[in-house]
Amino acid sequence: MPTIRARLLVVLAVLFGSLSVAGVPPATAAPPPGSLWFDDPTVRVQNGRFTDGFGREVVLRGYNVSGETKLAENGGLPFASVADAKKSATALRALGGGNAVRFLLSWAYAEPVRGQVDTAYLDAATAQMRAFLDVGIRVYPEFHQDLFSRYLFDADSWYTGDGAPKWAVDAGDYPDEFCGICLFWGQNITQNEAVKRAAHDFWHNARGVQDAFLTTAGKTMAYIEQHVGADQFKGIVGFDPYNEPHPGSYDSGQTSRTWERDVLWPFYERFRARMDAAGWQDKPALVEPNVFWNANLDFQKQEGGLLDAGKLGPRYAFNTHFYDQKAISGVFMWGKAQDGQYANDFGTVRDRAAAAQTAAVVSEFGHPLAGNVSDKAPTVLKAMYQALDSRLPGARWWSDPASSGPVLSASQWHWDIYSGRHHELMNGNPDKVQTAGDAWNDEDFSAVRLDDSGKATLRQDARLLDRLYPSATAGTTVAFTYEDRSRDGSTTLTWNPVPSSLPNVARLVGSGQYGLLLWRSGEGSAPTELHLPASFPASGTTVVSDLGAVHAPPSYTSATPVAVALEPGDTGSRRLLLTDKDTGVLHYALVTNGATAPSADLLDAARAELAAWSAKAVS
Repeated sequence: MPTIRARLLVVLAVLFGSLSVAGVPPATAAPPPGSLWFDDPTVRVQNGRFTDGFGREVVLRGYNVSGETKLAENGGLPFASVADAKKSATALRALGGGNAVRFLLSWAYAEPVRGQVDTAYLDAATAQMRAFLDVGIRVYPEFHQDLFSRYLFDADSWYTGDGAPKWAVDAGDYPDEFCGICLFWGQNITQNEAVKRAAHDFWHNARGVQDAFLTTAGKTMAYIEQHVGADQFKGIVGFDPYNEPHPGSYDSGQTSRTWERDVLWPFYERFRARMDAAGWQDKPALVEPNVFWNANLDFQKQEGGLLDAGKLGPRYAFNTHFYDQKAISGVFMWGKAQDGQYANDFGTVRDRAAAAQTAAVVSEFGHPLAGNVSDKAPTVLKAMYQALDSRLPGARWWSDPASSGPVLSASQWHWDIYSGRHHELMNGNPDKVQTAGDAWNDEDFSAVRLDDSGKATLRQDARLLDRLYPSATAGTTVAFTYEDRSRDGSTTLTWNPVPSSLPNVARLVGSGQYGLLLWRSGEGSAPTELHLPASFPASGTTVVSDLGAVHAPPSYTSATPVAVALEPGDTGSRRLLLTDKDTGVLHYALVTNGATAPSADLLDAARAELAAWSAKAVS
C-alpha cells in the first residue's frame, strides 16, 4: 500500500506535469544526453541569419527524412516504426554529421477523408519526429508533394506522384494523365494536363481544396505542439508550407513573378496565420518560391524568388532547392563538376535572402547515385557543399576571404534507410512492385542504406557527407571554408590547397582535411561550435587559433578556450568549442587532422602565419 509520502509525490507530479496522462507526453522533457548549459535548440530568424537562444549564428545541416513518405508501403510515414526512426536518427547524427532534418509529411494520409484528420497518422508521425528531437537533431516538417498526387496516375503509368488525397483528385474530374515524350518525371509539371489542371485548381482554391489543406495543416501543427515536450518543441525550427510550388498553368496575362505575388504569397500569409493559431508564432515559415526560379537551364528558368514579398524576416525564411539539371540531363553538361561550379547559383540564393532581410535554407539538393549520370555525383555533391560553405571557388578563397558570404543551411536529398529494399506497389499496381533505389520514378538519391545485418551504412564518401561546419558562431561569421578531400573513385579531390605563401600552415595540414573559420566575436558568453566529423578524433585533431594552438584538444571546461565535447544526443558525435571573452574582435581557427603530434615550434609558426594573413585579408 502506498505511503502518504508516495501519494503526495504522485499528486505533485500530476500537478506539475511530470507524468504522462492518457498517452500524452509530459509538458517538459529532459534535454538530450550530453547537453551543456549553452545547448539551446531554439532557432529564430534575426538580422538575416538563423540564431539560437544565445544569439549565436546557427547553421542547419542535414538531410530530408525521407522519400519513403512518398510511398504507400509504410502508410505515408518516413519509417515503418519508431525503432527504425531512432536507428535512422542515430546514424544521421553519427555517420552523416547532421544537426537538422526536413521531415516529410503526407497530406493524403493526414486527411484521407475530407474534413477528417487522421490522428493515428499524426500520432505515428509525431512519435517518429521525437526520435530525432531526442538525439538533439532539429526538425522542420513539411507537407510534401510532387506532381500533386499519386491518385492522378493510372495503375500502368510510367510515373507516379504524391501529395493530395484521393478525394481532392476525384472532385476535380481531371483528364487522363499523359506526359507525351517525357524522359524525366519532372516534365509532368509542365506537360501533363492532369497535373497542370490539378495544380491550377489548388492555387485558385477550386472546390475549397486549398482551404481544406490549410485546415489540415493547422490541425497538424496544433497536434505536434501538443504532443511533444516543451523542450522538444524548441527543437522544431519552423514549417515548410509546400514543396516546389508551381502554378500548373498561368492565367491570361500572368507571369511567374505576378503569380508569386498574387497567388503564392497570399497562400503563405494564410499558412502563417495557421501557424500562429497553432502555437507556432515564434517559428518561421520556410517559404519556397516558384520551383523554376533558380533553374540552371535557361529554358526552364522563370522569374521569381518572392521578389515582391518585401522584408521576410523574422516571420519567414527564404527556402529554395537546387539540382544541377544540366548534369542530371546527361546532355547539357559533359564531364565532371569543377572547383567553384555552383558559386554563382548559391550566391544568387544568398543575395536573394539578403535582399529579403532573412535567413536562407537550401532544403533540397543532390544528384542521382545510379544511372548514366551517377559518375558525376562525387564532384557535383562536392561542388554543392563547397558553394554552401562559401560563395568563392577554392582557387580564390585564400586571397579574398572577406567575400566568402554567410554559410548556408541545407538539407541533402535524402536519408532513406530502406534504400534498395522497398516493396512499393507503383500506383497500387501489384504487377509493378518497386524495390530498387528510392522506389519512386526510378530515382536513387539516398545517402544511406541498411546492410544485410540491418546496420546503417553510407552510400557516399564519408569525407563528403560528415563535414566540419560552424554549427553555432558566437558573433558574426566572416568566412569559412572546408577542404574535405573527398574522392571521385580513386582520385582524391583537392580544390582548396593551402597557398605556398603559408608554408607552415601547409606543412601542418599536409594531405589531411582542414577547415578555417573567421568570425567577429559577439556579446554572448556561449562558445563558437564546429561539428567535428568522425575523421577528426580528438586525439588526431589540431587547432590553430588566436585563442590557442593545440594538438589533441582537451575536454570542455568553461576555462578552456579550445576544447572538445560530445554533441547533444548520446550518439558519439563530437564538436569543437572555441570560447572568446571579447566583443567585436576578429578571430580565426584552423582545424585539421593532417598532422601527427606536431611540434610546439610548428604550431607557433603556423599561428604566426595565420595571424598575419587574417589581419591583412580582412582589413
